[in-house]
Amino acid sequence: MNRLGFLVARTLRDEAALQPLSVPQPALLADLSGKHVALIGNARALAESHHGAAIDAADRVVRINLAPMASPTSHGTRTDWLALAVRLGTADRARIAPGRILWMSHKRKRLDWRTATSPGFYLHPLDDFAALKARLGAPPTTGAMMIDLIARSDMTSLSLYGFDFFASLSLSGNRTAGKVPHDFVKEADFVANLLKNDKRIRHIR
Repeated sequence: MNRLGFLVARTLRDEAALQPLSVPQPALLADLSGKHVALIGNARALAESHHGAAIDAADRVVRINLAPMASPTSHGTRTDWLALAVRLGTADRARIAPGRILWMSHKRKRLDWRTATSPGFYLHPLDDFAALKARLGAPPTTGAMMIDLIARSDMTSLSLYGFDFFASLSLSGNRTAGKVPHDFVKEADFVANLLKNDKRIRHIR
């Protein structure tokens, strides 16, 4: 597909045309097999922590959206995967330097050509988004989608950092919970249930 074809497919929301740009989901999950994964949320409270070394020691470090990193001490420095639901500007792309980009948003019109043709690009299926939305009763955050996705893999462990379900707000902005379209109580319950039933997953505070 060339750039013009991509723009047409994106505008028309032609999912069948866009999906060939993506690595298949089974191949993406196979990359996590046997790995220790660190998923980094954007809670402000993480900036007060000293988890950076442990984060960088993971086999796969996954960050979310604009991936604010207050300091190497709190956040580490590596980004193997970047899960996006927002457009990534040139400066942030250079700062984060992700090894692979995953487009998690159902809003295909926000997807840009550079991201869609980046190495190892992954386009999250609309059916997966819809299923988690139905389960939560609200549009899922990028973090919730990534937890749901990674939990399906044969990873050895998944450590969650920077997830307090908006209790300390987000390093990415100043919006309060009432100004975003997510249900953080339901997401907290969803993660608590996963922690109870999947001992590979840890919530690091």
